[in-house]
Order: sequence, then structure tokens, then C-alpha cells
Amino acid sequence: MSELEEFRSETRAWLEANCPAGVRAPGAVHGGGTKLSYDSDTQRWMEVMAERGWTVPGWPEEYGGAGLSQDKTRVLYQEMSELSARLPLSNMGTRMFGPTLLEFGTEEQKKRHLIPIATGAIAWCQGYSEPGAGSDLASLRTRAEDQGDHFVINGQKIWTSGAQYADWMFCLVRTDFDAPKHQGISFVLLPMDQEGVRTRPIQLISGASPFCETFLDDAIARKDDLVGNLNEGWTVGKRLLQHERSGQAGLTASTGTRLPVGVTVDLSIDQVARDYLGLDDGRIANAQLRDEIISWRMRESAYNLSRQRAAEESRQGKPAGELTSVFKLYGATLARDRQDLTDRVMGIHGIGWEGDAFTDDEVGVARSWLASKAVTIYGGTNEVQMNIIAKRVLGLPD
Repeated sequence: MSELEEFRSETRAWLEANCPAGVRAPGAVHGGGTKLSYDSDTQRWMEVMAERGWTVPGWPEEYGGAGLSQDKTRVLYQEMSELSARLPLSNMGTRMFGPTLLEFGTEEQKKRHLIPIATGAIAWCQGYSEPGAGSDLASLRTRAEDQGDHFVINGQKIWTSGAQYADWMFCLVRTDFDAPKHQGISFVLLPMDQEGVRTRPIQLISGASPFCETFLDDAIARKDDLVGNLNEGWTVGKRLLQHERSGQAGLTASTGTRLPVGVTVDLSIDQVARDYLGLDDGRIANAQLRDEIISWRMRESAYNLSRQRAAEESRQGKPAGELTSVFKLYGATLARDRQDLTDRVMGIHGIGWEGDAFTDDEVGVARSWLASKAVTIYGGTNEVQMNIIAKRVLGLPD
């Protein structure tokens, strides 16, 4: 038996013995942090996986990971998928900030921040977009003034996912207003539980409030929580966006495709079609919708195969780079189209907001359909991704 086969056998046996029944199903994963509580099975699952370093299996052991190779990490997620086990910890710390800090952080910063991320003790949010700086992020105006051993920060961030539940924020701020647009920006870390930070959730059309306005009024960030060099935070910030878009596009290892923010119901479109359209001679009864479902499935298969190829190339040392924009564009469109198709297959049952006439899943599908409209906007709009592809991938002129 090869080393990898032995690891697979041991991993399968351990997961079978230690994965609680309550997390062997689709649904939300543990977000971590101090401000949310979870059911006992979810909490236990996060804890036992953190003990093994399997919440962030590829991270070095000294930072809370398991130091697994890419091949072993892939085997771990394959075995979790076979068991239908939820990811034990998936948040901005594990998917975005942590990988960035591993690359740009000092040794002291890594030891201070990464282990709490790996154990789920701390939840992070992202302070990037502002009311006047969304797609044109480099136009940000939030100011950080150097006060010796700390920065004093004033400004406003918006679309701050999960800010009301976060313990810390990684934030882009302007530290030199005289520098060119993409310079004079720094990447700082600040605790959310301080007098100078206020959050206000934004209610979306779906009824959910996953995003917030965040107001920074003389907020404090320690000088030793400056990541990278002063006035060179744009480089760090761009790298983090690559991690974010890789995660949204499914290029990072996981047990399956993550749902768009605010989408809470994950139903098989094939099962929905059987339940709401019925079968005719073993085929979905509605010919037009049957063809649309087949077309969507073909697009999904092509996308997944392309992701696998890109992941293999990445494991061989070829960076994804601007290809993350290709996958973000296609993956976001695919996710939006799936929710739209699911809603249309359900007909009148897919537009229920509330009431006894609709099941919980039907209400969830309607609200998830509304929430899915944002997937082509957050994390970089489809239009931004197309511009990046045109310039950086296709080499088209401005």
C-alpha cells in the first residue's frame, strides 16, 4: 500500500469515527469567532478537526495546520465529501486573510493571528469597498494617520461581509494622499471591539443582512499590525483578492462548491425537477426546461473539469494569476443561473415569501434566488473580471 493509500484509509476510518451525525449534510459551515454560537455537533466537529490541524490542513503545523501536502489535502476533502461532511471552518480568515498573511506577514504576526484563525477562536471581516470606491477600489479615501506606535483611522467601509459578527478586520487605508492612486495605500489589521468602530447591517432584497456599513471614527490599529511595507498595501490587497476569487471560483480545496452569500438552500436541481415537473417515460416532463437543465449540467461539468485542470497546474507550480478572474466570471454566472433555473422549475412554488402555502424549502428557494443576484457583483463584478481578462489574459488594448 502506498503512503497516499495508507493516508486515505486512516483518514476514512478517523472521519467515520469522529464526524458527528449532525454535520453529515449540506448546509452552512462553522464561521468561528466569539459572537456566534452553534449546535453541539457543529461545535464538536470544529474542535476535533482543529485538534488535528484539519481546519486548515495545508498550513504549517506551527500556525495551527497539519502541514499536509497538496495530494493529502485533496484526499482529506475527497473523503469528507464521500461522508457528506461539512467543512468544519470556512471564513475570511481561513480562505482569504490567512493565506495572505502566510505570504506577507512577519513571524510575530503569523504566530499571533493564524492559530486563533485555525481554531475558530477569531472571525475576520474585510474592509475594502467604500461608498465612493467599489469597483475602482484604489480610489479609497479612508485615512490612517501615523501616531507613533499606532495608526488612527477615519473613514467608512461598505459591503463589509459579516462585520457585525467579526472580531477583527483586515483593512486597506490611505497613508499617503500625495502619492499616485495605487500607491500610498497600506494594509492594516484592527480589532472590531473598540469605541471607534461601528457597524450597521444592510438588509438585502432577500431579507438577509450578510453585509454591513462600517464606520471608523478614530479607530486604532497597532503599528505592528501593519502587513507588508507602509504605502505598499496595494500589493498585499491584490494578492488577497486572488485568494478570494479563487475561493469563489472553487479553485481552492473543499468538499464542494460554496453557495453564494445569502443563498441558504442547496437543493439538487435534478430532484427539484422530478418533484415539481414529474417524469414522462423516465424523462423530465417539461421538454424546454429539460433541455435547459441539460445545458446547465453540461456547463457545470465543463467548468468543474477546467477547475480540476487549473488546480493540477497550480500544484505543479503554475500560478492561477489572472485565470482567477476567468473562473470567478464563469462560476458566478453559473451559480446565478442555477438559482434562476431552480426557481423557474418550481413555478409558483418558487416565489413564496412566507405563509403556510409554502414549505420552508420553497421559501428558502425564493429568498436564495433573490440573494443570488449579488453573486455577479461581490468579490469583483462580472464587468471588472471581463476587463481584467481583456487586458491581462487576451492582451487587448485599453
